[in-house]
Amino acid sequence: MKRHEGLIGQILIIILDFVFPGSHGELLVSAVSAMRFDTLAGANLTLTVFFSGAPDPAVTWFKGRLPVVTWTIGSDAPPDVAEEYREVLKLEPNGSLSFVHAPLGYGGDYTVEMTKSGLGTASINFTLRVFETFQNVTVTAFPELIQEGSEQFRLQYSMLRGVVEQQLWFFNGHPIPGGEDSLHYFVQPASLAVREPHRNDTGRYTVSLSNPFSNVALHLNVTILYGPDEPRIQINPVQDFYVAEDSLTLSCQAGGSPQPLVKWTFGGETLADSHAGVLNLTRVQTSQGGLYTCELRNQKTGVQRHQSVALRVYERPPGSPHCSVISEDNLSLQYGCQWSGGTPPARLSFPNVSEGNGLENFTLTMNASVELDGKMVTCDAEHPIEHNKCNVTAKSPQNFLPAVRTHVDSEGKIVVSIRCLSRAAPSAVVSWFRGGEPVGDGNLISVDTTRLDIRHRNVSMLLLQNYTCTCRNPLGGRSKDVQLQGPSISNFSLFPHKDGTIVTLTWEVPPTSIVTGFDIQMSGPALVSADGNVSQSKGSTDAFCTILPKPGSARSADVFHLDPKSTYHFRVLPRALMAEGRPTKAHRIGPGEGLSGPAIAGIAAGIPCSLLFLLLVCGLVYLCLYWSRVKRRGTRYPVSRAADKVTTTQTQAPHNLLPGGPKSPPDYNRLRQAPSILSVAPPSFVPPPPVRVATTV
Repeated sequence: MKRHEGLIGQILIIILDFVFPGSHGELLVSAVSAMRFDTLAGANLTLTVFFSGAPDPAVTWFKGRLPVVTWTIGSDAPPDVAEEYREVLKLEPNGSLSFVHAPLGYGGDYTVEMTKSGLGTASINFTLRVFETFQNVTVTAFPELIQEGSEQFRLQYSMLRGVVEQQLWFFNGHPIPGGEDSLHYFVQPASLAVREPHRNDTGRYTVSLSNPFSNVALHLNVTILYGPDEPRIQINPVQDFYVAEDSLTLSCQAGGSPQPLVKWTFGGETLADSHAGVLNLTRVQTSQGGLYTCELRNQKTGVQRHQSVALRVYERPPGSPHCSVISEDNLSLQYGCQWSGGTPPARLSFPNVSEGNGLENFTLTMNASVELDGKMVTCDAEHPIEHNKCNVTAKSPQNFLPAVRTHVDSEGKIVVSIRCLSRAAPSAVVSWFRGGEPVGDGNLISVDTTRLDIRHRNVSMLLLQNYTCTCRNPLGGRSKDVQLQGPSISNFSLFPHKDGTIVTLTWEVPPTSIVTGFDIQMSGPALVSADGNVSQSKGSTDAFCTILPKPGSARSADVFHLDPKSTYHFRVLPRALMAEGRPTKAHRIGPGEGLSGPAIAGIAAGIPCSLLFLLLVCGLVYLCLYWSRVKRRGTRYPVSRAADKVTTTQTQAPHNLLPGGPKSPPDYNRLRQAPSILSVAPPSFVPPPPVRVATTV
């Protein structure tokens, strides 16, 4: 195409030269075609010119300011071509410049200058651009790992061959402004620089290259490495603290590219059971409370961050708080409150008597006073899981009864143990006196001073002395005298079983009685053995005999193999070694129980009393009947004369006449009834007139 244009231009020059012969007075030079030429490397082309106004001018072609070809048109001498351009440049007879297989380096500005002596100089400029089609174009980023906050990164393209006329850069499809005035982007030939990259610069970059003969677009995905960001720790469920056996989840997340690796540590050790930053804690214990650290690392950049969270796992102290009051010097009171264990330790205080407090085991010492005797003091126990309390009351010793126990030691001596315990808080200190003098023998008094042991073979010697125990604490004291007594029994009872073959005996012993054993005695027929044979060795029908011995600690006994059809008597005999006490009253068991002596005496006394009572009842009944008869009799008044006439009916006896004949009215004086008793005053008695009665036969 370019070759044809050159030929056409030369033809036009020849035609113009004949049609418009130039004036020899002025040298003119003009371009036949465009003065800007684009061509592919290796193509042939001619920069065609036309001159007029002078024959055979001297022609010089410049590449830039360097003359590359000189010649005088029409001269027989060949054109003078610069040595390095001889293979490419060729001067045409009319002064035009031709290129043979124009290489890439021959592009640029060319100027033709024609000179004729006496006519001056004429010139014209041409621009030649030599291009190649794009082959094997690539684009890369430098550095390979681009980190947020670095100075810059650069995108640069390269190609095997090709000449770029225009390059355009795009980010995620949007044009990138270039130039020195851009603060973030800087476009240079064959490259794009991004200053101070950040995570938002991550995306798809595109470069579009073009020339008149080809174009290409290349894409490159760029990732800006950043992070880890500030870690975010989440706990689910969210609580101020957790109770032992609770379950919870710790989650640690942070932004980063690539996604940071997460590692949980506790107590300097890595926890292997975390996944994707999530740590599951199931049924936590107090030992798992503490500082948990989340460590994050960008595996490409090596940047690390960490964040910690404190996990509080609490456990309530076991049981309940325990209150106490003691005295170390028997003068002051030491209140104590203890609620040990638990996490964290419980805080204890006595708010109603003091402002002090302590952990787990708190004591408060106060001077003993009357106001504290019987006053309830409360310990307030505070724990994050539970608020609890306990109470303690300091009391002076209360009334008490000494307890006496007796046994026989290995030497055959009677050992009488007297124990004095009085309810008191703090516990009372016990002191012992014998006959008014302190008991000084330490072997007789127990370590806690509450028991006094007395040893002797003779019971009588034990009964001679009076003992006194005194219980005292800082709030007061009590004393009790103890007078020992010989072996005795109280409250003896007998309980037969339903079938009559077994009987249970129970008894009690007075508190200060000395007893080392009991003899169960019986009178009646011999007991039947378990095989049905009669045992002659146990019991008799005439007198009491011992059938069963019991130790001094016994308070009941069962007697077996009784005959339900026989009668037995039982009693218990107390002993102090060989000394016998008074046996209990005998109890009877068996069929056909007769009346006892007291019962017969009661019956004898009851017979006359019953007869007397019967007479009194009869007299009362008679009086009631008599009074009722008196009430039924009507009061008689005189009959009027008008009624005195003869009747012809049969004579009828008055209804108030008894068979014994007419009776006189009652004698009120004889009844000795007071007039106030009568409802109507009695009239004076007037005998009735004689009545004549006629009888019709």
